[in-house]
Amino acid sequence: MELRAVGATLDSNDPELIADFWQAAIGFKKRIGDGQPYITLSDSEVGRPLNHLTIQRVPEAKMAKHRLHFDLFVTDDEVAIAELVALGATVLVPATGPGHEGMTATVMADPEGGEFCVVCRRS
Repeated sequence: MELRAVGATLDSNDPELIADFWQAAIGFKKRIGDGQPYITLSDSEVGRPLNHLTIQRVPEAKMAKHRLHFDLFVTDDEVAIAELVALGATVLVPATGPGHEGMTATVMADPEGGEFCVVCRRS
């Protein structure tokens, strides 16, 4: 297999809201589409976290915990969490640990309740 890129698609009732959040959170510079039904974000300088993220309008609300979620690796989790909260995220489970490989993880939710983690190595 010759893998050329990795992208993801995230379902949303409000693609504009969720695209605004993830564009700021991950630093995507390029945005294509109007949310009818897609918005695609790309061109991030953050070590190529994803080639692109597409937000897809769907009629149904989120019903359960996502089976796949983003992990945002940061150097200062307190600063990152404050910035993400200012963008509309909420803290679901504060960090405990250290856990896996000496990392702590704070479980957060985007403005529509989609879970993600802020991960930090405590020295």
